[in-house]
Amino acid sequence: MREKILIVDDEKDTREFMARALSGKYDVLTAADAELAMKLLTDDKSIRLMLSDIRMPGEDGITLMRAAKAAKPDLAVVLLTAFGSIDQAVEAMKDGADDFLTKPVDLDQLEHRVENALAAHRIDAQEEAQADGKLGLENIIGNSPAMQKVFRMVRQSAPTDATVLLEGPSGTGKELVARAIHALSPRAKGPFVAVEFAAIAPSLLESELFGHEKGAFTGAVARRIGRFEAANHGTIFLDEISEMPLELQVKLLRVLQEREFQRVGSNDNIKTDIRIVAATNRDLAAYVRDGKFREDLYYRLNVIDMRLPALKDRAGDIPLLANSFLKEFEGKFGKKTISSDAMKMLEAYSWP
Repeated sequence: MREKILIVDDEKDTREFMARALSGKYDVLTAADAELAMKLLTDDKSIRLMLSDIRMPGEDGITLMRAAKAAKPDLAVVLLTAFGSIDQAVEAMKDGADDFLTKPVDLDQLEHRVENALAAHRIDAQEEAQADGKLGLENIIGNSPAMQKVFRMVRQSAPTDATVLLEGPSGTGKELVARAIHALSPRAKGPFVAVEFAAIAPSLLESELFGHEKGAFTGAVARRIGRFEAANHGTIFLDEISEMPLELQVKLLRVLQEREFQRVGSNDNIKTDIRIVAATNRDLAAYVRDGKFREDLYYRLNVIDMRLPALKDRAGDIPLLANSFLKEFEGKFGKKTISSDAMKMLEAYSWP
């Protein structure tokens, strides 16, 4: 049975163009405004996905999305946005949108994004729990509201190729979240490559990231591929991105803009197909203000901003975490329980 989707756009030509493109695979309904869209959604419970423009006369697409999701929580939503309102679309993803596309719409991207959004919603609650166990979220402990928000953002962002910036104090699980995003994405079968900037000497960073040719510098006795080349068709995780030297930030910006780079000692451009997830425990916006981090790179990385809560902001997870660590170390230390008084002390502590 074909899945049913609803296209909402006040521009008739755009509606019909997208409807023709998608009608080969889906049953397509169209609406010129939010009022008609809500009527169709109310009358037809089988609509699985809504594709809506953000800017429309009357009620805008984000207001429509909120009303539609309130009435039908399992509805997949993909928003259409002009280049100048991308920030709105990114904020809308935090509010429940599954993805966004910029206008003018690329047909290949349209079909790909619609299919990804529908695929993410085919998993019911039981299957979702099973999938999380296989695909990486089982490694992240927590059921507090703060962590449930993180899990929702992981599921929403994973099917897209949008660059993600993970922010949060040390120890909040940024690499675990990055791995979960990769594992739940269409790139799951590709490599996951992690780079920790603080652990690599600045003099070696360029070669480490982009590789080098034989003879490029003293000691370069053979060609070596870098981390970006190794991550092709997968995900590269750039940890502690705030420690990246300014001169290399320009080269990373080129990778983000052009999806290509050069090995050290070569003039040949190498194309790369990667998804970038960056992480920092610093206030990166403050680094920009202080001239320590490029503003243009910051905005390229900060497409989806995911903030991971500190322990003091998720105290409800402390018993889960404590018992998990207890289970991990009981063979070594012989302890099998935590007394109720000890648990109360852990939960009452401020965790600075």
